Amino acid sequence: MLTEPVELQRCGWANVANPRYLHYHDTEWGVPCHDEVRLFEMLNLEGAQAGLSWETVLNKRDNYRSAFDGWDASKIAIYDGAKVASLLANPGIIRNRLKIASTITNAQAYLRLCEECGGLDSYLWAFVDNAPLRTRRTVAADVPAKTPLSDRLSKDLAARGFKFVGSTIVYAYMQATGMVDDHVQGCFLHRAD
Repeated sequence: MLTEPVELQRCGWANVANPRYLHYHDTEWGVPCHDEVRLFEMLNLEGAQAGLSWETVLNKRDNYRSAFDGWDASKIAIYDGAKVASLLANPGIIRNRLKIASTITNAQAYLRLCEECGGLDSYLWAFVDNAPLRTRRTVAADVPAKTPLSDRLSKDLAARGFKFVGSTIVYAYMQATGMVDDHVQGCFLHRAD
């Protein structure tokens, strides 16, 4: 007897028509990340999303990796005017002067953070006592745009010189890196613990 494949239930925002988006929801979003390069990448990609859809940024992610030297902060921190001009001419990324400049500034702030705190991993995860915050949201409408914790982290990042780190961007970053697991009840990835 043949059975119909069961469609997995996912968070309402996951665009099942876009394989890249589906893979992101199923394998990255809400999963604790401790990889320095990915933490730096996601901080900048969340900032690049400001005013746009996450799907737009996600579709350009590979181009970003190539354009920004595999997210090597030591290289990005010393980008000059010629490099900025080449980035502004690159159709594979979001060509916004302020967002490109913020990535360079963020690389410089990141290198300072590494000297002071050891890196994003130890710095960020201290804000959640080194364990992901698992929520019990019923539907996507229950998920806040920001929280008092994202307010605190946002202010601290800004004080350290990071750009495009408003509280809403920071909360999305916390979700993207698994500091907060906001998979809603009914999503196959929701954890009840």
